[in-house]
Amino acid sequence: MDAFKLMKELRVNYEQEAHYLPKETGLSLIESTIEDDSRISAKCRDAKVEDLWSLTSFFGYSTQTFVLAVNLLDRFLAMIRIQPKHLSCVSVSCLHMAAKVTEEECNLAPTGDLIRIGQCRFTVSDLCRMEKIVAEKLNFKSKAITALTFLHLYHQIALSHSTDRKEKLSLEKLEAQLKACLCRISFSKAKPSVLALSLLRQEIEGVQSEDMLEIAYHIQRHLKITDGELLLWSERVARCLSDYASPECSKPNHKKLQWIVSRRTAQNLHSYRVVPELPTIPEGCWDESESEDSCEDMMSSGEESLSSSLGSDAEGPFFPLHLRHQKHRQPLHA
Repeated sequence: MDAFKLMKELRVNYEQEAHYLPKETGLSLIESTIEDDSRISAKCRDAKVEDLWSLTSFFGYSTQTFVLAVNLLDRFLAMIRIQPKHLSCVSVSCLHMAAKVTEEECNLAPTGDLIRIGQCRFTVSDLCRMEKIVAEKLNFKSKAITALTFLHLYHQIALSHSTDRKEKLSLEKLEAQLKACLCRISFSKAKPSVLALSLLRQEIEGVQSEDMLEIAYHIQRHLKITDGELLLWSERVARCLSDYASPECSKPNHKKLQWIVSRRTAQNLHSYRVVPELPTIPEGCWDESESEDSCEDMMSSGEESLSSSLGSDAEGPFFPLHLRHQKHRQPLHA
């Protein structure tokens, strides 16, 4: 695709991105929630997104599948108030919905395997019912404009100006960094176009290319993104990647997948269990004045996280050492 068509497609996606953003008020309520048994907190949400990353890696799904699943999850959580006991079903449903859209049919994991490998406590019928609820509430058809949409367009635009930049500007590295950011709910408040451009600038500053910095500046002006907005999210991206590169940060292992489980867990993974059906989720929106769901607890909110046992692309050169002690940012073009 030539540069003119790329810029035109970029503009079209920019004008439509607002339709696929989670409600900011809902996200803010999640962020302000203290972790307990009755509401979804930011920590609870972030842990489930890390689990989705692990499942994505385990089943060999693409970055597009993961990013779309997170987009669906955040939009649903920002719209409908649910209890932690339902979060596993909602998150895995979003992953399955995303996979059916982005993956080849032959590569789709069987629904039963997805539930068992995810160590979830609900049935296939629960998952199917939840998918219908999510699709109906979000009016989901087959696509969403996400930060990955813009990241791919930015990368193509950069390469269209010179073919010798392919090695310097790694799309795989940018995708891994985007996934790390999406594991924090705060980045769901960012406009996808701005978050993607912030990641691009971060990478360009790492390779110290003045030419590519000019390309990023041209994209910024084409989309009329303000310096203040870009600086804000660029600083947050740098801080997130710096934290993620730190050895103190707990993250999924990049090594070959290896399960170390108890005999009881192994039996559960290799045999189907009779599980009581998931209770109906009250369709209450985010409103602090509303009463809490009174249905019986049919699922555990204390399920083990997969992110410490399943592999992913969460390590290595994608999170360079120079980010660990980064304190100062380069000013944007005036």
